[in-house]
Amino acid sequence: MATVKPFAAVRPRPELAAQVSAPPYDVLSEAEARALAAPNPLSFLRVSRPEVGLPPGTDPHSPAAYAEARRAYQALLERGVLRRDPRPAFYLYRQVMGAHSQTGIVGAASCREYRTGVVRRHELTRPDKEDDRARHIEALNAQTGPAFLFYRAEPELAAWLRTRTATPPEVDFTAPDGVRHSTWTVADAEGIAFLESRLAAQPRLYIADGHHRTAAAARGARAEADGFLSVIFAHDTLQILPYHRVVRDLNRLSAETLLARLRAVGEVRPGGAGRPTARHEVGVFLAGQWWTLRFRPELASGENPAETLDVALLQRHVLEPLLGITDPRRSERIDFVGGIRGPEELERRVRSGVAAVAFALYPTGLDELMAVADRGEIMPPKSTWFEPKLRDALFCLPI
Repeated sequence: MATVKPFAAVRPRPELAAQVSAPPYDVLSEAEARALAAPNPLSFLRVSRPEVGLPPGTDPHSPAAYAEARRAYQALLERGVLRRDPRPAFYLYRQVMGAHSQTGIVGAASCREYRTGVVRRHELTRPDKEDDRARHIEALNAQTGPAFLFYRAEPELAAWLRTRTATPPEVDFTAPDGVRHSTWTVADAEGIAFLESRLAAQPRLYIADGHHRTAAAARGARAEADGFLSVIFAHDTLQILPYHRVVRDLNRLSAETLLARLRAVGEVRPGGAGRPTARHEVGVFLAGQWWTLRFRPELASGENPAETLDVALLQRHVLEPLLGITDPRRSERIDFVGGIRGPEELERRVRSGVAAVAFALYPTGLDELMAVADRGEIMPPKSTWFEPKLRDALFCLPI
């Protein structure tokens, strides 16, 4: 049984939502955040990435940075750019990216249920990143970056969402990246009761994105406000992309030797353009061209779903034994590229000399993610990339 509660959100005035809202804090470099915030004094990046309002070189985890985040947040409240709703409500948040559309329920999921496993995770978190988000929450006395959750789809709730979003939205804009964002408020008693009951019928919720936000909120939860800011989608409406790998050197191997050793773990053939067409296929950009690696069937079989993921197979049979990447969470020789950038970015990095080899993966499936999470297992780091991303500042949860 999943507990999700309505809350009185802090939100931007509808006519300012496009100007205030911002990409998630962790998908931008500091240079990108500064460039986006510079011409826009209302950008929420001044809250979520407060170093953009401080001199270059400022430590983003310094007391000065968290103080600046609080100052910027309070300024938006004092100017009336952000306003708190008068009573608790649920909210609906629809995103449209090209032909893809997904509608989520915005509410306060239970920190207690995260700790007890009703809200399931599939990734480990890093203490330093948890500390950063916890300090950010403490500085603002609010959660401003929503966790991205999902539930197993069910027809009654899907039909209800279609009906409620058939009315004109309160907020409706298209961001610079082409994604359209629309929101509705569910403040009536009947609507609130329906959403609470339908979500309570879900035995589990799953974290798609936002493990560090969730862990930080749960770590600092107060007894009277045991909730964390969440947008919760039906699993069959989500778009999951792969998370690719690039490695900076060949671990003292020649390209020819690496190809020969790859043939020991699977079929290797030229071509594929870095776009695997099925599970257990990996695109490899090496020696100036694309190759397709197909893992041997006996390597890709097993009862534990965490061990048969493509990211796990690549780590266990290629990255660690051949390229010496024993801990991808900490190694400085590996980098991760979200699937939204496509194989062209992988090829560019290798051709430019930034990397020596690139691996393009097939997307991890939602059924695979749920199977891993249901067993209490952990996926390798950077196994999934969900798109579109949730915008920060459309909903804030005061504590």
